[in-house]
Amino acid sequence: MADDSADTEENLTTIRTGREFEQEYRLDASEAGKFLINLGEQLRDEDTLTISDDKWELPFPFGEPVELEIDFDGVGEPELEIEIELPGQTDENAPDVN
Repeated sequence: MADDSADTEENLTTIRTGREFEQEYRLDASEAGKFLINLGEQLRDEDTLTISDDKWELPFPFGEPVELEIDFDGVGEPELEIEIELPGQTDENAPDVN
């Protein structure tokens, strides 16, 4: 399998289709809020979401509909989980149904 990542001018590794990638961070609430605001503005204003840090970037052209899941567990130590799932953008047209 060929390596589909490529270095950009800033020496960032670009994560491309055909690869799996996962990164986890532990942030304070303020930094997580800044990340979510940036994410939300891109979802509102763009058709490609780009997430990056100082070593990599992940451009993702997304489609519709976006799935949003809110999961609250109030038993024991309360926990709130917010998950967003974005489908990839395709060039396919919807079928013509009459």
